[in-house]
Amino acid sequence: MNGQAWLLLLEGAWTTLWISGTAIAIGVIFGLGIALVRMARIPFVDQLLVLYISLARATPLVTFVLFLFLSAPTFGINMNRNTAAIVAMTLNTAAFNAEIWRAAFLSFSREQKEAALACGMTSRVFFRRIMLPQMISSSLPGLVNEMSFLIKGSPAIAVIGIVDLTRVTNRISAVTYEPLPPILAAALLYMLIISILLKLQAMAEKKANRLAM
Repeated sequence: MNGQAWLLLLEGAWTTLWISGTAIAIGVIFGLGIALVRMARIPFVDQLLVLYISLARATPLVTFVLFLFLSAPTFGINMNRNTAAIVAMTLNTAAFNAEIWRAAFLSFSREQKEAALACGMTSRVFFRRIMLPQMISSSLPGLVNEMSFLIKGSPAIAVIGIVDLTRVTNRISAVTYEPLPPILAAALLYMLIISILLKLQAMAEKKANRLAM
C-alpha cells in the first residue's frame, strides 16, 4: 500500500474512534443513570426501562443504526449520519452498561452503608466517597469489555454511509484488487485502539482501587 492508502485508513480509524468514543462516554453515564432509576424501583418507569434494555440488547447494532436513521425523519427529527450513529450506538451500549452498573449495585454490601451512616456520614457522601469508587472498580472489566464490543461492532455505521475504518478498507480493496494488505492494516489499527483501551482500563482500575481503600 502507498502513503495515500495509509492516510485514508488513518482517517477512517479517526472516524471510528471519535464516533465510538463519544457513544461510549455518553453511554456509560446514561447507563449509570438508568441503573440508579431502576434501583429506585418506580413501577411504571422500571417496566419501561426493562422493555428498553431488553429491546436494545436483543437488536443487532446494524439494525439499530439503520432503523434510527430512517425512522427519525418520520417523527420530525432530522439527524445527520454522524449524529444518528452516535445516538444509536449510545442507546445500544447504555442498555448493556445499565445492567453492568446494576449488578455492581446489587453486589454492594449493605453493612458498609449501615456502618457509614452510624458514624454520621450522610447518604450522599457515602455514595460519592465509598460506594461509587467500589462500584467503578468492580464494574470496569465489564464496562471495558462492552466498550471493546462496541468498537468492534462499529462497522455497522457504514450502512448509513459513514466512511469508517472498515468502509475505507473495502474501498481500497476495490481499487487495488489486493484485499489482504488493507485488511491486515485495518486489523492492526483495531488492535491498537483496543490495546489503548485496555491500558486505560488498567490505569483506571489502579486509581479506583486507591480511592476505594
